[in-house]
Amino acid sequence: MSTAGAAKNDSPRWLLQGILPFDMARFPIELVAGATLAALAIPEVMGYAAIAGMPAVTGLYTLLLPVLAFAILGSSRHLVVGADSATAAILAAGLLAIGATAQSPEYAQMASLAALMCGAFLLLARVLRLGFIANFLSRSVLVGFLTGVGIQVAMGQVGGMFGIGGQTGGTIEKFLETLRAVPSETSLPTLAVSLAVLATILGLGRVNKNIPAALIAVVGAIALSYVLDLAAEGVSVLGTVTPGLPALSLPTDVINADNIVSLIPLVVAMVVVILAQSAATSRAYALKYNDRFDENVDIVGLSAASFGAGITGTFVINGSPTKTEMVDGAGGRNQLAQLTAGAIVVVVLLFLTNALSYMPNAVLAAVVFLIGLRLIDYRGMDKIRKLRPGEFAVAGITAAVVVVVGVEQGIILAMFLSILEHIYHSYKPYDTVLRENPDGPLDHEPLMSGTQARPGLAIFRFGATLYYANSAEFTKEIVSIADTADPPLAWLGLSGASMGDIDYTGADAVRQVQEQLSARGITFAMCDLSPNVMDLVSRYGLSEKIGAENIYPSVHLLIEAFAARHLASGPRGERADSTSPLTDSEAQPAPE
Repeated sequence: MSTAGAAKNDSPRWLLQGILPFDMARFPIELVAGATLAALAIPEVMGYAAIAGMPAVTGLYTLLLPVLAFAILGSSRHLVVGADSATAAILAAGLLAIGATAQSPEYAQMASLAALMCGAFLLLARVLRLGFIANFLSRSVLVGFLTGVGIQVAMGQVGGMFGIGGQTGGTIEKFLETLRAVPSETSLPTLAVSLAVLATILGLGRVNKNIPAALIAVVGAIALSYVLDLAAEGVSVLGTVTPGLPALSLPTDVINADNIVSLIPLVVAMVVVILAQSAATSRAYALKYNDRFDENVDIVGLSAASFGAGITGTFVINGSPTKTEMVDGAGGRNQLAQLTAGAIVVVVLLFLTNALSYMPNAVLAAVVFLIGLRLIDYRGMDKIRKLRPGEFAVAGITAAVVVVVGVEQGIILAMFLSILEHIYHSYKPYDTVLRENPDGPLDHEPLMSGTQARPGLAIFRFGATLYYANSAEFTKEIVSIADTADPPLAWLGLSGASMGDIDYTGADAVRQVQEQLSARGITFAMCDLSPNVMDLVSRYGLSEKIGAENIYPSVHLLIEAFAARHLASGPRGERADSTSPLTDSEAQPAPE
């Protein structure tokens, strides 16, 4: 079990880990936090439904059974599940790519089937312990991916804000088509509604971030639409919203082998995002509050939540950083707040759907537009640019692919680039040579500085696991140190402090290094090997090749051994090696 911080309660519990143990003194606070979440999340999830190409009411459904399922089976006390912009955008791109028509009954059933498949894949990931897959999205690539999603989402809502429809093609084509149509096709009443919503949300947000600005804008727009009959003025409205709770059913009309196969790439992309985003959010808040957190249990909760979405006619859910922050900011500290929000959504669905029918579609377009802008992580991208220009290029490429090609392709590229980035860093690790420092720890000097720990002794610190991709570079660097040393080397030591593993090719590289150094009259030694690597060194036969007497527990013992054998020696070729290894207490000067 992985935990973040010390657990507050070590007793085993399979259900309600996100609620129990519960402090009754916090009950009113959790209720207020849940009400705040409902106020902020209701317009947000309806906007996400628009991104997903689903009826707006289905966004509300994501806050019902999925929330309940995760509260019962998940481990995180803080993670809020529900509709999410990233998975909504991936879903829409994937379904449109296989020919589904947004807002159609078949599209809705395909979305529900995708949610059921996500539940199944998440459950399989738990059985196979594949939660580590989430770690294959690096933070920098994830920032680029979400930035690209934000740009794509924002560009896609411009037409709705101006009252212009009928665009076709990809994101860029639709956006350019919208811009060309602005002078002649703009609906001024629709644009006025959009600007009023933007002004309300942004203005109130500047006054106090805790004000439910989006909800106020939505309620105000509905009231104005009803009083002024905006539909008669040419403003498109939401129309009839199905009242009541969603029926429990399976999307039987679309469950067949062809559809399942066609959805697999889409589902895999969404599952990776769900694993990465949910785990990162749960981990961050568990660390913040020193709470228990088990990512494998959370996967079960997310799986159940996805199944809940699939049987209630809505689309895939995800762990939401924004909603989690809403609850945290309002003082919520466990899943009771999320359940409270779900109860409020039940009230809305039972008694307030008639009012929702008057909501202008431009309201959702404006809300989603702002959501897209907030996904564009300007600060994160700029920070990456300043600190890691190479990773910034990778993040930028990911963002560009999402915007120009598509979200599904973007997430696949993001995974590939994350792995490629890791391979590059391990292929070109930060390698140094070590120098004795009388006042403290060993100093790390640039590889080609010619620095020696002692005259005649160089210690090379390899900065990564030694494997097939970097073994040639490893050999090249060690031989170069030996050939350029001044004074000439008697010993060359390898510090394996950063080497977590040595594969078969890496072992062969070590063997070749020993042979090349031996041919130059240089003793090759190793130190700082972990027990795992030491075991590999023995199994590969390297202990015999190098000589057990030339393998030391630490750099300091290696240096002492070198001094003991060679401090009083003459030229390199005249030295005499000891016949037995030195222990911590045996590093004594060699007899003359």
